[in-house]
Amino acid sequence: MSTPWKTENWFVSPWNYVEEMTKDFHPPKRVKIHDITLRDGEQQAGITFTKDDKIRIAEKLAEAGVHRIEAGMPAVSPLDEAAIKEIVKRDLGPEIFCFCRCMVDDVKRAVDCGVRGIVIEIPASAHLIEHAYKWPLEKAIDLSIKATAYAREQGLYTVFFTIDGTRTEMNWLLDLIDRVSKEGHMDAFTLVDTFGVLSPHGASYFTKKVKERVSKPLEIHFHSDFGLGVANTIMAVLAGAEVIHSTVTGIGERAGNTPMEETALALLTMYNIDVGINYGKLNELSELVQKLSGTAVPANRPFIGEGAYNIESGIVTGWFRNVFEKDPTTVYPVRPDFVGHKKPEILMGKKSGIDNILIWSAKLGINLTEEESMEVLRRVKLKAHDLKRTLKESEFKKIVNEVKKEKK
Repeated sequence: MSTPWKTENWFVSPWNYVEEMTKDFHPPKRVKIHDITLRDGEQQAGITFTKDDKIRIAEKLAEAGVHRIEAGMPAVSPLDEAAIKEIVKRDLGPEIFCFCRCMVDDVKRAVDCGVRGIVIEIPASAHLIEHAYKWPLEKAIDLSIKATAYAREQGLYTVFFTIDGTRTEMNWLLDLIDRVSKEGHMDAFTLVDTFGVLSPHGASYFTKKVKERVSKPLEIHFHSDFGLGVANTIMAVLAGAEVIHSTVTGIGERAGNTPMEETALALLTMYNIDVGINYGKLNELSELVQKLSGTAVPANRPFIGEGAYNIESGIVTGWFRNVFEKDPTTVYPVRPDFVGHKKPEILMGKKSGIDNILIWSAKLGINLTEEESMEVLRRVKLKAHDLKRTLKESEFKKIVNEVKKEKK
């Protein structure tokens, strides 16, 4: 019988679902993915997406079932503007948004692109406004009111986005939101942790405090400078935020944005919150973004790393050999095929055991006696130690041949 923590596709801890822990969770009825790979993802230093790159990624995002695509920022370049227009024209399924500064001219460009909505930014911390932008505080407020009011006139769904919102004084931020909402316009407000400096408990606090004053839907835009983007996003969702801004593989400014893959799968398996994407497309999508961005994720990156499901350890290979075909989730918390990952590989190296030898021998059509298997294993360990890596099939076969020749 299927339970939230154990299904045919995953097996996580039942402790995640005890009432003592979940009683204070207040997630929304539906959570959406607002993908920002084509905008904030491209802001990672060294990444450049061409118009064709953006179109290809947008098509793959649509196949994966994301709800919104932030296709870029028209003010960046004519090529960016052309890419946004083409993505809109293709009517791929997801709602297409673009990113704007709080300037009427930026909103006009968005209108020309034909997008459904905009994410419109303004600096929200006094130190950033006064020192980085060198503006008086009132200028930020006036620009926000004028630009968002114009967006409403143009019929754009307007998401108000406050840069550096987590390093400002809370009442100043809430007062800014109030004024923009009343004198300008917003359809939704984004909780923004521009510099990734929020803790998980801070994310919960931030969400709850904003909900006390703001009746609009809340969106989440968190960075991963301390590696907490996923945890913080989950905490905000559990406090009631509805839309997750994320990137494929977590690319983005500095240490990156919240990665979609880990966030969506953690919500699904540990909190029973299905964001409704096609999880089987995650590896295909990740591979495309890595290729077009010129980036690579670590081999052991959860769910999408090349070696995320591979095994070298003899003990774990024994588990794999005994139970993988019957119940993969005994060995892996999420089945590799559920996320579109290739079948696991059993590697041969220093940490390998007799089960690795048995699996490789069967795969290569090699017959070994028990004595020969133990000697092959001994030499495999020594060879892998000296090479400081796992062995290739040719190297394994050479060891087998040497052992068989000596045992004649």
